[in-house]
Amino acid sequence: MPATKRMTVSQALIEFLAHQWTVDGDIRERTIPGVFGIFGHGNVAGIGQALKQFNVEQPDLMPYYQARNEQAMVHQSVGYARMHRRRGTYASAASVGPGAANLLTGAALATTNRLPALLLPSDTFATRVADPVLQQLEQPWDIGLTVNDAFRPLSKFFDRVQRPEQLYSIALAAMRVLTDPVETGAVTIALPEDVQAEALDVPVEFLQDREWHVRRPLPERAALARAVAAIRGAKRPLIVAGGGVIYSGAEPQLRELVEATGIPVGTSQAGGGALDWDHPQNLGGVGATGTLAANRLAAEADVVIGIGTRYSDFTTASRTAFQNPDVVFVNINVASFDAYKHGSQLPVVADAREALVELAAALAGHTVSNEYAERIAREKEAWDRMVDDAFAPSGLSLPGQPEIIGAVQGSSDAKDVIVQAAGSLPGDLHKLWRVRDPLGYHVEYAFSCMGYEIAGGLGAKRGLLADGDDRDVIVMVGDGSYLMLNTELVTAVAEGIKLIVVLIQNHGYASIGHLSETVGSERFGTWYREYDADARNFQGDAVLPVDLAMNARSYGLDVVEIEPSPTAIDDLKRAMAAAKASDRSTFIHINSDPLVYAPDGAGWWDVPVPEVSTLDSTQRAREEYLEQQAAQRPLLG
Repeated sequence: MPATKRMTVSQALIEFLAHQWTVDGDIRERTIPGVFGIFGHGNVAGIGQALKQFNVEQPDLMPYYQARNEQAMVHQSVGYARMHRRRGTYASAASVGPGAANLLTGAALATTNRLPALLLPSDTFATRVADPVLQQLEQPWDIGLTVNDAFRPLSKFFDRVQRPEQLYSIALAAMRVLTDPVETGAVTIALPEDVQAEALDVPVEFLQDREWHVRRPLPERAALARAVAAIRGAKRPLIVAGGGVIYSGAEPQLRELVEATGIPVGTSQAGGGALDWDHPQNLGGVGATGTLAANRLAAEADVVIGIGTRYSDFTTASRTAFQNPDVVFVNINVASFDAYKHGSQLPVVADAREALVELAAALAGHTVSNEYAERIAREKEAWDRMVDDAFAPSGLSLPGQPEIIGAVQGSSDAKDVIVQAAGSLPGDLHKLWRVRDPLGYHVEYAFSCMGYEIAGGLGAKRGLLADGDDRDVIVMVGDGSYLMLNTELVTAVAEGIKLIVVLIQNHGYASIGHLSETVGSERFGTWYREYDADARNFQGDAVLPVDLAMNARSYGLDVVEIEPSPTAIDDLKRAMAAAKASDRSTFIHINSDPLVYAPDGAGWWDVPVPEVSTLDSTQRAREEYLEQQAAQRPLLG
């Protein structure tokens, strides 16, 4: 008989997770280095007890970390996974009902970003001996339905441990998906509260170290040959580098290819860092939030080589970025779903790094024309000058966001990490932030989740510290996103984890306010103002007396308040220098003028405007919308 160990389902699951290892070439690391948990009925006697027991008997086996919000637990896991190029992530344990439901937004974010996160929501009694329990969702047309069924469309893997014996197959299947570069995302194992505490005889083999090797598939020869032929025949090729370049660790291979061929590069949000900002071939962000340099060449490109990009509507500027009528798309992606996207006739299903190695060999001796090389240099130089101008201090009491970004950029070190997710900052950062390290740019823009910034930044910092890397993580956040989810600042203080948080106070939703103007709604509902009972709206002049600096101070952070003045930008630089010199978390509060915009990158985003309206502003916006819409292509390929 094989050796066994008498354990509860929760104890067995935690010990199993502690022995899982991801192997990527010469790199071997723990797949699940820790568990976040907020305990309530459903998991306090299951996962909670298991973590307590191991904390007493084997403290290093599976570390436990507190959080203040279940959604934020998943955000931390995603931030960690980004820094570890998807090789590791955290598990997040939640109680029955609202605790589990709070994980849903995080699950959607992880899956949308193709980043691994393990979710362990508690579930109601499998036996139904107590039915209905506190916080149980009841649907008379399906008694077996629970809150956790909402995870099914949000997860890349979902299963429920209805019987203790199911744990083995479910846990192994979950690990396969977590470590698969194609399938990874939110992985959800629902755990009924009674089953969590039930015992079984666990085979020792199940609890031993297990390695999960990351797959790096090579490109098929015929597919690669077709792609090479198209690239060799191109007069104006352009590479779109996505997150797959980062996750594959393919930055050196991308650099070697573009230096040998002279092909320019535009990056998606997830691809920021694929090439240093000052590399001659790096034109910056491409698409709706892209640079003028990248978008001008994208409009004329005859062959577009997508590497590890999922071609979101922002990357394609809602299918208006690529205007050459004969443009051809070579889509290199580890996932066939993305390689074939938008009708590409030249898909290459392969790992980004492996594909770049073979592509470089097959294109040996091939370079772009001198004329095109000169055009690339001119466009890059012109855009760099525009960014310099945008960064220049205006001397206004309320600086614009671009000059605030410039001050933070100038105060940061080359390896520092900028973290952002929602509002107007992602667009401005995509255009303006000068990335100098492969891991230096983390803008969560697949889901663009308000409230991600602080929790995601905390997870990113955890990921760096786990590798002995003490570079700074700089979280830039607007007041709107800060108000959505700021409580993980308490977690940072509790664990002594250093963050630098730069809060830009503009008294409203700056991004949606600007978008509201473009669609003719004149910033309706986007200002933070006192309610006007007569007008029945929030469009008045009475700014809310909200003190976010005091809020951060109450959490225990060091706080620097920069008062509106002509020296605000210099004050910000001094605050950044002090924050970097400190070993504590610092919160910097600065007011801005939300009506000062970054340079135009000539990108467009399709947000439909009503066909009919009694408002003149909406009618004008509709006319402009139809003009832009006329440039859309039904397919890219």
